[in-house]
Amino acid sequence: MTPSPSVTTLGLLMAGVGKLLKQAQKMQRGIAEAQQQLSAERLEISHGGGAIRVTVDGHGLVHGLSIDPDFLKEEKTVVEQALVLALQEASAKARALHEATMSKATAGFSLPGM
Repeated sequence: MTPSPSVTTLGLLMAGVGKLLKQAQKMQRGIAEAQQQLSAERLEISHGGGAIRVTVDGHGLVHGLSIDPDFLKEEKTVVEQALVLALQEASAKARALHEATMSKATAGFSLPGM
């Protein structure tokens, strides 16, 4: 027969659960604030000597694309390559910003078993 947990043990367990829930709620608020910050953030990347400019938010969503009309006179493959490079760099910078921002939002929170 296994002994039943004492009232003190149950009280400590419930206090631990309550603390964990408060920590999770605080982290959830921090993540929501970080998501808003990332949505408002704008990163501008240029390629081709500034002939192509891409603007993205912290989630990587493209908000703007500008191509110098003179650059469009270049060979099609040159324009396409510069555009792809600009979009890739914008995506990489947004991903790095996203990871750093979310890391800050969840810093200091430790969940048991993680």
